[in-house]
Amino acid sequence: MVLRCCERLVGGLAAEEPDSVLIEAVWTEALLSYARCFSVSETRAALTEADLTEAQPKGDVLAWHKILLELRDHYADPGVNPRERFTVGVTQDASGTPTGVAITSVRQPLVDDLTVRQTGAIAYALSGLVDARVTSRQEQISNELRGMSGADLEHLDRLDVSPVGLRP
Repeated sequence: MVLRCCERLVGGLAAEEPDSVLIEAVWTEALLSYARCFSVSETRAALTEADLTEAQPKGDVLAWHKILLELRDHYADPGVNPRERFTVGVTQDASGTPTGVAITSVRQPLVDDLTVRQTGAIAYALSGLVDARVTSRQEQISNELRGMSGADLEHLDRLDVSPVGLRP
């Protein structure tokens, strides 16, 4: 998902007038999906920082990883507007009495092409690592299943893998 988001972002950012809503939405999804890969749960293994350095040994990938996680926190924080920064100022007269309030906002720039490409490079490297692990695990399971009898296989949970439209 992260890699596909980055691919969409590169194309979207190259447009003459990038669609800021689309760019923000896809970038937010990329950040959330990236961070999710490193979240530990009871039902699945997560990627680790060691996996990052294995998948992409050149460069300071750990620093970039931490930045991406900070950005995810910023974009996912329900109490923060990730698109604008607001400042409040107070004017005072010579005696120090408040005489006015000014609230200003500055629109945050869209994510840039280099940031997207670096994130995509990490996602691509990690996808190769995950693919290798999946292939290895499939081979291991296949070898274990070859030693099972037909009766033992019948006791396993059944999983329907046919497309919905092709079911009898």
